[in-house]
Amino acid sequence: MADNTHPDTSAVPSTRLGRAARMGGLGGTLLGSVVAGGAQSLLSGRKPRLSDLVLTPANARRITDELSKMRGAAMKLGQLLSMDTGDVLPPELSDIFARLRAQAHHMPPAQLKTVLIRNWGPDFLRSFRKFDVRPIAAASIGQVHRATTKDGRDLAIKVQYPGIRHSIDSDIRNLGSVMKVSGLLPKGIDIDALLEDARQQLHEEADYSQEARAMTAYADALSDDPRFVVPRPAPDLSTQDILAMDFIDSVPIEAMATAPQNIRDRIAQDLITLTCRELFVLGTMQTDPNFANFRYQPETDRTVLLDFGATRHFPNQRIAEYRQLLSAALSGDRAKLHAAALNANYLTPDTADHHATRVLDLMETATAPLSSDQPFDFATSPLARQMTEAAQDFAKDRSFAVVPPTDTLFLHRKIAGLYLLAARLGAKLPLRPILTSGLALSAPSATAAATPIQSPDAQSPQGSCTRGQTSYGSPQTK
Repeated sequence: MADNTHPDTSAVPSTRLGRAARMGGLGGTLLGSVVAGGAQSLLSGRKPRLSDLVLTPANARRITDELSKMRGAAMKLGQLLSMDTGDVLPPELSDIFARLRAQAHHMPPAQLKTVLIRNWGPDFLRSFRKFDVRPIAAASIGQVHRATTKDGRDLAIKVQYPGIRHSIDSDIRNLGSVMKVSGLLPKGIDIDALLEDARQQLHEEADYSQEARAMTAYADALSDDPRFVVPRPAPDLSTQDILAMDFIDSVPIEAMATAPQNIRDRIAQDLITLTCRELFVLGTMQTDPNFANFRYQPETDRTVLLDFGATRHFPNQRIAEYRQLLSAALSGDRAKLHAAALNANYLTPDTADHHATRVLDLMETATAPLSSDQPFDFATSPLARQMTEAAQDFAKDRSFAVVPPTDTLFLHRKIAGLYLLAARLGAKLPLRPILTSGLALSAPSATAAATPIQSPDAQSPQGSCTRGQTSYGSPQTK
């Protein structure tokens, strides 16, 4: 089995000692750069800030490249903390982490084969007519391969990088140390609490058995919905480290950006309506809005839903808080919005009046499209830019930092991702009636509560449907 050289191929450091050494090497390189840069600044008569010395363009490239090669929790934590909108971290640090979303390397064939043998045994090729060595997707925790079984099943095989699950705690501890010494975290941010939340989430995401259960639950819950299709896992080939599932032939969701306007609008509306159903009816949400997790089947006119590793269960109390927030936003009543913000911990009773005013102003800006029954043009609206600029202003204010519950940050991530997807599609939708209908899903009776379809689950790479280029060939390959 040949080891095909590729610029994005690198072996995953699979032991905690090896990963710690890589992180330590990165820290040493950054320290040397800080010392040299600080000395140069002092000789020039300037007193440098630590953040300016750490986050030089060269150091940003070093951090991004090293974490993309390490993969695992070190890379995933950066993705999670960036939350796609930069509303938790300052823009300099968020930019570094945001670059990691599309820069994963993949395993060389020899390391891949070792993982497959450990899970399936040395004669695993006897089960397949074809197994594409070249992955069709690679991300922070694993990579996806196309395969055809001897009994004719067309599958996508998600393979976890070796050592990832056992290095989560040390990866987060080491990366947390780098973040703390960077000098960029706003005063008041409880980074230890965020790191602990991320650690627990990543342990769940690294268990493909849990993701398989979440995928099955979603497939069951949406089985009667003609708007969506969800793959089902192949239990006979799935393990804690490997998730085999139906390969669903489809096109990237972005390819629909040139489709007729009514199709683009319907796709976006379906996904927004699904998010309401997830939150208010199912009590469980797939919180990773990466475009690669949504695809489209032109022949069936359905949206394909992929990657259920970041599925998150919302407690009923949190769902009630979100219901109050959405109801207040739809009402246009600032007093109700203030009460909902307090209830959901966007504000606290001792928040200074001028800070509370800024938060409410920001919330009203974000929810302004909900005040009209007219179509909202996602592609031309300046809302995304306005929100980004406001979030950056908040991050620079070291005197005020209220971090909502982690559930809320994941919900923000989903909403921001759907907004960007709708903008990519050029959708034009009347949001008020859509979300009013979505809110009505939450209360079929006065005492009804959302029924979760699954407890928190697992995560992994983006399922893509492009064909691989190289194959492990069994003797019977045709």
